Amino acid sequence: MSVETITTISPITNKPIITRNGLTNDGLQTIPLIATAAFNSYRRTSLADRQAIVKKALKLLHHKRDELAKEITEQMGRPIAYSAKEVTTAVARGEYLLKISEDALADTEGEPEKGFKRYIKKVPVGPVLILFPWNYPYLTLINSLVPALLAGNSVILKPSPQTPTTAEQIQQIFTEAGLPNSVIQVFHCGSLTQIETLVRSPQIQLVCFTGSVANGLAVQNAANDRVAVRVGLELGGKDPAYIRPDVDIKWAAEEIVDGAIFNSGQSCCSVERVYVDEKIYDEFVAAAQEVLKGYRLGDPLDTNTQVGPVVSKRSAESIRAHIQDALDKGAKDRTPENESFKSAPPEGNYVVPTLLTDVNHDMLVMTEETFGPVIPVMKVKNDAEAIKLMNDSQFGLTASIWTKDVSKGHELLEDVEAGTVYVNRCDYPSPDLAWVGWKDSGKGQTLSKFGFDQFVKLKSYHIKDYPK
Repeated sequence: MSVETITTISPITNKPIITRNGLTNDGLQTIPLIATAAFNSYRRTSLADRQAIVKKALKLLHHKRDELAKEITEQMGRPIAYSAKEVTTAVARGEYLLKISEDALADTEGEPEKGFKRYIKKVPVGPVLILFPWNYPYLTLINSLVPALLAGNSVILKPSPQTPTTAEQIQQIFTEAGLPNSVIQVFHCGSLTQIETLVRSPQIQLVCFTGSVANGLAVQNAANDRVAVRVGLELGGKDPAYIRPDVDIKWAAEEIVDGAIFNSGQSCCSVERVYVDEKIYDEFVAAAQEVLKGYRLGDPLDTNTQVGPVVSKRSAESIRAHIQDALDKGAKDRTPENESFKSAPPEGNYVVPTLLTDVNHDMLVMTEETFGPVIPVMKVKNDAEAIKLMNDSQFGLTASIWTKDVSKGHELLEDVEAGTVYVNRCDYPSPDLAWVGWKDSGKGQTLSKFGFDQFVKLKSYHIKDYPK
């Protein structure tokens, strides 16, 4: 029986670097059954035993960080100078979730009453399907994997075809840490068809998806005929930043440029829209130009590179289309002269970090997710106009306000429509706070104590003494 062949294309060279085989139809039917059998055994283990496995796995993950970093760079193009930090951050995030797991999964006692014992127990939901992306594969996976395993669930991992080894490495690490066989399974596929089939399987109890709105909706639609299955979605963003007139302009420009083009802008919570008070608009643009002059675009395997290629030719074309749409509608390209911007390797998917001014909401670059190294800057008259424009979006993942008047910034955040809001910071998921998308940015949540909620279901126990 023929199976799908999935090929990973290097964003650095646009040549094939990895191939994997998809599942046969029989394999697609079998994998949820294996997950169910593994779950029925694993759910009976103690939380202490699960914690010990996760603790050891996180140590092993940290030990392999340099090997994993090289794979990340080769497969999705992030500069090697930063890739190991993803692994160490994923470990730190996992350690925090491990630390709070006992409290997060604890029973809740009912009201005391003589002759009765009543309590609510958090029990695992069952086999969990985790579909995770290429842009931050270890970080996004840890968000779901660690609480899923600590709660007592079995897990099926489907990595992006762009970063196929991430799931395989995780499976190997957890097996070495003592996780029983088949509690983690891995499969590869390059199309939605097999994913939709698996979502419809009666054994699957929860689907955790991180990716595009279109694919998230497809996963949700596949689950619509099943009452029992839950679907958690972490989708796109069009995250705004508002620069008030009282800031240190040079500092704000450095922070915003980093928040917009780190990882080549390929983050759900990258800064994708910048609103600047008209009183400092020109100064801010000039400061951003100065910052960009110092960036180095190039080969991501070079430790001096700060911006590597975007993930694919298709992505590069989409980003450039957003830039061209803005220019056609009156925007100005204010990208400064930078020798590295002219000399990027021609065979890779390199997109020059682009600074656009005179933008507005008639342009794609201000309304649709660009997911690339583009900084569109729009002039605003005051706080009220800034907040109105920040909220003028189908997305609501994160948003930031930059000001010396922290109390005023805090006050303004009350009217911002996003799941995570910042004053004087951006592009930072904190493990002790819930990571949650509003609007089309998703549903459900990860991280914090609330990040355990989707991996458990509540079971109420009502025990009455035997009447004598």
